[in-house]
Amino acid sequence: MINIYDTANQLEQDLRQTKEYQDLKVAMEHLKDEPQAYECYQKVRNIQEKFQQKQLSGEEISKEDLEEMRQLAQDAENYPALADLMMKEQALNTLFEDINKIIFQPVRELY
Repeated sequence: MINIYDTANQLEQDLRQTKEYQDLKVAMEHLKDEPQAYECYQKVRNIQEKFQQKQLSGEEISKEDLEEMRQLAQDAENYPALADLMMKEQALNTLFEDINKIIFQPVRELY
């Protein structure tokens, strides 16, 4: 019988070799080389996490929260390295979506 965890571990190793992952890794290194851009990135990540926590706990996202996010998004546009990172994240996300479709195909076939 197959050990699915071995397959998952191999997938993890293979993922590290993909162009999408390698591009994201380089983009993150470039972003970290620009302290102001990296600080903006950290602020965006923090507010995204704050939004997720509020949603999970059933709290409403305030107008102030939305304004803060809008301002951060506007600030982020000033950093090409941050825009590049976001583009690379999207490419990796597309890869994950494709893999997810493949992995869940047996379950979809059941329904």
